[in-house]
Amino acid sequence: MATVIILGSFAPSLVRFRGNLIKDLADRGHRVIAMAPLIDDGVRRRLAALGATAQDVVIDNQNMNPLHMLKSIRSIRDALRTIAPDVVIAYTIKPVALGAIAASRSPRTRFVALITGLGFAFTRGSSLKRVLARAVATVLYRQALKRSDAVVFQNPDDCGEFRERRILPSACEPVIVAGSGVDLAHFAPQPLPQGVRFLMISRLIGDKGVREYGEAARRLKAKYEGVRFSLVGYIEGSPDALTAGELRNIEDGGVEFLGRMDDVRPAIADCSVFVLPSRYREGTPRSILEAMAMGRAIVTTDAPGCRQTVDEGVNGFLVAPGDATSLEAAMERFISEPALIAPMGIQSRRIAESRFDVRQVNAQLIAAAGL
Repeated sequence: MATVIILGSFAPSLVRFRGNLIKDLADRGHRVIAMAPLIDDGVRRRLAALGATAQDVVIDNQNMNPLHMLKSIRSIRDALRTIAPDVVIAYTIKPVALGAIAASRSPRTRFVALITGLGFAFTRGSSLKRVLARAVATVLYRQALKRSDAVVFQNPDDCGEFRERRILPSACEPVIVAGSGVDLAHFAPQPLPQGVRFLMISRLIGDKGVREYGEAARRLKAKYEGVRFSLVGYIEGSPDALTAGELRNIEDGGVEFLGRMDDVRPAIADCSVFVLPSRYREGTPRSILEAMAMGRAIVTTDAPGCRQTVDEGVNGFLVAPGDATSLEAAMERFISEPALIAPMGIQSRRIAESRFDVRQVNAQLIAAAGL
């Protein structure tokens, strides 16, 4: 039995995105410690049900003050000294960067850096915020990966980007997995609803393509009265977040805003086509995989992480990132040719089964961790 720490920066993500991994590790007999800042009682109970013990550490995603980062390193290092883990699996930039530094003082601990997408910093753009974020992220990742025993990417594009920027050590042989995978039993196929219904599930930030979705829906709603458009998500404290006014305009354009949902299955079951027009540097979007597993056709962008989910014309369509007109045209195909929806949904499920089964993904990650 090994002691394994799963280190994240947002407590609910330990359950939503790493829950299946935690359960697989616990089922194999390993002692699992799920670690993140500000773990509330609800998340703590859900982690216990998965077989993990929860432990708080100090990490603030929005704070780049060096003194605060040193405080986080000390917090993680103290936890590692007390727990003496065999393996640490860290995901997202702060846990990877700070966790690798903290773990370097524990030579018996194997550190696994899980790169779950490159996010705001590496998404195209030349704004001062993005340029500064990219510079800081490059330094943090470069320092972290040279201290890591294994590096795991969720798509080949991110791996190529790190090679090109010389962030990934030349001697490193990374592992590439199919995103976080999807639980094919939990997200089971569901009958299609009547009519054409589009759904987007996302954090409400510009890089996810929410504005393009709203614009495409507004144009299509003006031409096709019976078509429905829904949006699930929430506004967060991101430099790229939508304003409340922008969200109201999207609703006024004909999109039904459903808010935040802990269980998205009812929303997916009520749609016929899933849409994610992301420009964001995704690992592999979990929302797309969930919709695929439930048998839904997909419209997404030809962007890193997203493009791996669609075989063009087989289970959906790829559109140009940041292009509402391209998105509108792809969505209109399903309105004018509704016979495409059912067979493409069937193909989505088949692709999910063959490429994105969470059990296969976890087996690769657990092997990379040496467990």
